[in-house]
Amino acid sequence: MNDSSPTSRADFVVFRTMPTRWMDNDVYGHVNNVVYYSWFDTAVNGYLLETTGTDIRLLPALGVVAETGCRYLRSVSFPDLLDIGIAVEKLGRSSIVYRLGVFTAGEESAAALGRFVHVYVDAATRRSTAVPQVIRDAVTPLLREFR
Repeated sequence: MNDSSPTSRADFVVFRTMPTRWMDNDVYGHVNNVVYYSWFDTAVNGYLLETTGTDIRLLPALGVVAETGCRYLRSVSFPDLLDIGIAVEKLGRSSIVYRLGVFTAGEESAAALGRFVHVYVDAATRRSTAVPQVIRDAVTPLLREFR
């Protein structure tokens, strides 16, 4: 991610509400960095399950995480209620690059920015394959141009 990464709610297409949990805080009083990756995974896969109306785990092609990243801009902590913004930077033949924003309720600027890459593999062979049409249809409306 670079300095032109999305930072405001307007940069994202859909939002998934995510509560923080008591156990998410670390000894420093803020949500531990590893928790953000769980939010990203939950937001993306929850969106796909809901939007496709199918159990994506049962498709002949599975999206496996090939890359993740996060840039932390300010702390969040329990009991913050969060909105995870989702947009798609790139929809390729066999991969999808998501951009995610972590927003505390009522805030317009992101507390953290994420990058999450799904690469699709055949469920049986685990070899690269095309993004299933049902997934492609679900994420196409999320496409945004990022520089």
